[in-house]
Amino acid sequence: FSPKELHSIFPWLVESIFGSLDGIIAGWNLRCLQGRTNPSEYSVALDFLDPSGPMMKLVYKLQAEEYRYDFPVSYLPGPVKASIQEQVLPECSLYHNKVQFPSSGGLGLNLALNPFEYYMFYFAISLITQKNSPVNHHISPSNSAYFILVDTYLKCFLPTEGSVLPPPSSNPGGAMPSPTPRSPSVPFTSYGMHHTSLLKRHIAHQPSVNADPASQEIWRSETLLQIFVEMWLHHYSLEMYQKMQSPHVKLEVLHYRLSISSKHHGSPAQSSYQALHAYQESFKPTEEHVLVVRLLVKHLHAFSNSLKPEPLSPSAHSHTASPLEEFKRVVIPRFVQEKLYIFLQHCFGHWPLDASFRAVLEMWLSYLQPWRYAPEKPPQSVEPLSRSVSDKWAAFIQENLLMYTKLFVGFLNRALRTDLVSPKNALMVFRVAKVFAQPNLAEMILKGEQLFLEPELVIPHRQHRLFMTPTLGGSFFSSWPPAITDASFKVKSHVYSLEGQDFQYKQMFGTEVRNLVLKLAQLICQAQQTAKSISDHSAETMASQSFFSWFRFTPPEMNGSYTGNDLDEIGQDSIKKTDEYLEKALEYLCQIFKLNAAQLTQMMTKCGTAQDENGKKQLPDCIESEDGLILTPLGRYQLINGLRRFEVQYQGDTELQPIRSYENATLVRLLFRLSSALNERFADQMDELCSREDFVGRLCRYHLTNPHLIQKVRYSPMVKDRTSQNWGPRISLRFLASYRTLISFLMIYFIASWFYIGPVGCTFIILVGYFLYAVIMTFFSEGWKPHEH
Repeated sequence: FSPKELHSIFPWLVESIFGSLDGIIAGWNLRCLQGRTNPSEYSVALDFLDPSGPMMKLVYKLQAEEYRYDFPVSYLPGPVKASIQEQVLPECSLYHNKVQFPSSGGLGLNLALNPFEYYMFYFAISLITQKNSPVNHHISPSNSAYFILVDTYLKCFLPTEGSVLPPPSSNPGGAMPSPTPRSPSVPFTSYGMHHTSLLKRHIAHQPSVNADPASQEIWRSETLLQIFVEMWLHHYSLEMYQKMQSPHVKLEVLHYRLSISSKHHGSPAQSSYQALHAYQESFKPTEEHVLVVRLLVKHLHAFSNSLKPEPLSPSAHSHTASPLEEFKRVVIPRFVQEKLYIFLQHCFGHWPLDASFRAVLEMWLSYLQPWRYAPEKPPQSVEPLSRSVSDKWAAFIQENLLMYTKLFVGFLNRALRTDLVSPKNALMVFRVAKVFAQPNLAEMILKGEQLFLEPELVIPHRQHRLFMTPTLGGSFFSSWPPAITDASFKVKSHVYSLEGQDFQYKQMFGTEVRNLVLKLAQLICQAQQTAKSISDHSAETMASQSFFSWFRFTPPEMNGSYTGNDLDEIGQDSIKKTDEYLEKALEYLCQIFKLNAAQLTQMMTKCGTAQDENGKKQLPDCIESEDGLILTPLGRYQLINGLRRFEVQYQGDTELQPIRSYENATLVRLLFRLSSALNERFADQMDELCSREDFVGRLCRYHLTNPHLIQKVRYSPMVKDRTSQNWGPRISLRFLASYRTLISFLMIYFIASWFYIGPVGCTFIILVGYFLYAVIMTFFSEGWKPHEH
């Protein structure tokens, strides 16, 4: 077809593939399309949307004709949408010369995008807008067609080896022109000192554009990355957006807003109050969203680490470096660092306290370890734990100091509020401790903190972008003390650009954070004790379910109050794994923060002595009062998170307990009436028997009374009216209503029938057996002394 016909069908085709912006049209639902479930559709979709496939050929064909397509500003991320609607141009060059007023009768502002930008805008935003599509929980997001396409586009347009492949051209031998700048249709206030495009800056020094294909097509790489970052990481309040800007820009925007509000509303305060709520965006990233961002982070590390070594001569570098190499040099600090930091802060503060946080955690740890994606690989014989972090990564750590320190403090605050007995939560603490315990990493983080805390020497107020501009050369820094001051300048610029000039830095290796680590170590010790008690309880439960104990005729335990944990369902192997994770995490934390072994020993001893007399359960932290025990804030935290629990027992009449699921309701009621009649009829006789001092008295006291329960009720502050209950000797027949007892009787009668023993003989055997059992239990009851008999 001709480009004119394709031009009219292109927007419909893009919407049919990726879905509509309002989420009504689901499109091809690439996020749920997998090769294992739909192999034919999966392969067809990937082939059609491949960088060299038919869809991209259509994009390039329309690109050559310089067509433009409208993208509504209302579907952009919150801070960008708000700033454009207030006629304040965002800092990103992606939006420059593209904002247009709507046509006559239209509503809202639009971005005039070229075909490549339009296609990638829809592709990137489909991850955010298509949240209502049915997602099968058995589908792995990393195996979906969307995830594979993101990986394919990153490898194609941000290659780690070679250059970007030139697009297929409709004219043989011809080159497709790069997008031409267009005059803005709306007067905008500049939102900061935005960076010029790498392409435009480099072409100005290139004698021939066609001499290097990468110099002509570097705009695709830059545009792809900017779209991905803007759509996936740029969701937070405009106030946070302004926080990352320079002070004079914030003042300029403030004056502009006050003038607009006074002109239109007449009340600046009211406009400011309304704006505060209008710019807040409810942003809840999904686990799939985080996994895609992690894929982007990992690829950008590999992309930037594939940078060729700098030549010895600076003049030679300025003439020979390709635009792709320049792009690799600044791709992370210029395009990703700020927005990823805000994105991670948002996730750390708003993500639920459950195991799904593992996706955010791994994405954060991937960014912190660029050396994992460097071209050089460690030898197979070298253990990963023994490989220290090279000193060449010190500059990256210093220029990303807040990523290491402030987010680590944020993780500590999360870990202190989670149940570390859970194996998934224990694994997350172990992963973070293991990463930060890599040899030489803590020392480089400490060095970065020392550089930041150095006093200002020359410039009291520095802007974070100044040191990256070419105008500041060696002559500017010649009056400074050597390289250490330059490094200090970069660290301060990084911190102040992300948090503002009035930021109060909290040292990772300071006293406050060290106290948080000690609290975490204490919680780890408590979680280990709790896991051990769960393991012991599970072992006792298994031992009590022996073959012979299943046939016992004693009343079943109705006072069990043990509240289970997810470890009960997983098994003993996971309990051991949890203990290993916590033990290793504690060891790594000691290495990182140089914790004193004596402190840890005292802490573990304190956790051990906090157990009860059986040594199996720990009571929550409480204080004594007139009304009994009162939970402290620490005790409430321990109770809510399952770290400790009370041994709750039923302290009322055992005969009046609710009917259990393992009991026959009809038999319970009938046997209660029978036992009540017997107790009323023979109450005096049972009192006389229990008052005797011989063997018969001990036998009756053991089986007709419950001394332990009587003692608890007599001295318990919970039971106020102790006279209303009959705590004297009585007969209890409720155990006969248990299905286990009934099945035991049936099995005994069934076995006896093989020996030709009738029902009367079986009943006699059961009664004799129960009598012998009662005599034996009496001998082992409390108060029996062997030397007296």
